[in-house]
Amino acid sequence: MKAARILSALILVAAICLTGRAVYLRAKAGLAGVLIRRAWEQNIQSGRPHAPWPWADTHPIARLRIPRLGYDEIVLEGATPRTLAFGPARLQSEAGMGEPGNLVLAGHRTSWFKPLEGVQKGDAIELEWFDTRRARLHERTYVVTAIRIVEPEEVTLLGPTPDDALTLVTCYPFGHGPNSPQRYIVRALPLAPDAGIQSGLKLESP
Repeated sequence: MKAARILSALILVAAICLTGRAVYLRAKAGLAGVLIRRAWEQNIQSGRPHAPWPWADTHPIARLRIPRLGYDEIVLEGATPRTLAFGPARLQSEAGMGEPGNLVLAGHRTSWFKPLEGVQKGDAIELEWFDTRRARLHERTYVVTAIRIVEPEEVTLLGPTPDDALTLVTCYPFGHGPNSPQRYIVRALPLAPDAGIQSGLKLESP
């Protein structure tokens, strides 16, 4: 009887610990999101990159929106495992913000890019970024032209392109299952040339 009570107590303590950890992780993620958005606003106001917290090895570089899905996330620089824990991020091996070529953004299938399971061909994707060299905020609208599920070794869609393109990539299937052996890739092409948009700064004409 005593052993049963001890076992029950241990199970209860373990459950409390696990619940507490889940609450802590959710709170940490929520706070990180607030700090990242604040850093993005500081980028726009000051015209230079701001880290979301002092020891961060990344900074916000863009805002990614998919209006039909109500999707709105801040993109971070450098798609490392540590950075991807806090948001979608740019693959540094491909085109940079505003540069010609294939801009590739990665995100986790369980969080930042899970909404991509609802994306459709023809959907608009809006990308906003700040050009620190010219002190201008830019916005470019892309249209989804292809959605592919591929094997990890099929990297053609992630490589350089002669024309401008936006590529979003995550693991597949979506959700919290233990295995994600494939990749889910969304390819979008520009709808129109980028142009300066209104912000807290006085912007130049396009």
